[in-house]
Amino acid sequence: MKQLSIFLPIFLMPLLLLAQQTLDPKFEKKIEELIEHSVPVISCERLEQKVNTPNLYLLDAREKKEYETSHLKDAVWVGYDTFSPERLTTVPKDGIVVVYCSVGYRSEKIGEQLKKMGYSRVYNLYGGIFEWTNRTYPLVNLQNEVTTKVHAYNRDWGRWLNKGEKVY
Repeated sequence: MKQLSIFLPIFLMPLLLLAQQTLDPKFEKKIEELIEHSVPVISCERLEQKVNTPNLYLLDAREKKEYETSHLKDAVWVGYDTFSPERLTTVPKDGIVVVYCSVGYRSEKIGEQLKKMGYSRVYNLYGGIFEWTNRTYPLVNLQNEVTTKVHAYNRDWGRWLNKGEKVY
């Protein structure tokens, strides 16, 4: 049994790393420079498979203008600079919470705050809405219509967005 407990983590580690990979190794390097992994990450593939899971809540940690351009379906806007716990009234503390932003930095910081507030199942979307879009998963606008527009934050950050229509 002891051998199995040693073998299992060694066996699972490559699978966990694979689940976090982005389509662009340079983008992945940038993400790894930005985030501290203080909040567990979830890959875009995994989230796409689980998006209809009961008790799953998506929180958009970008600013209002970014959210209004497009967001993941059913995501609740919580903001970053303007983050306020009052926006979480529909999100139970025992819910599965996935926070995202453009690439993962702002969402990790909001995730840290959520954990301090007592949310126990908080995840950061690895690569954020940029990676979600690069993998051609759907986005919606304020009218809940599918869109390809993505707020690219600024031209420097927008270089990591390889699919979709960039909006600044």
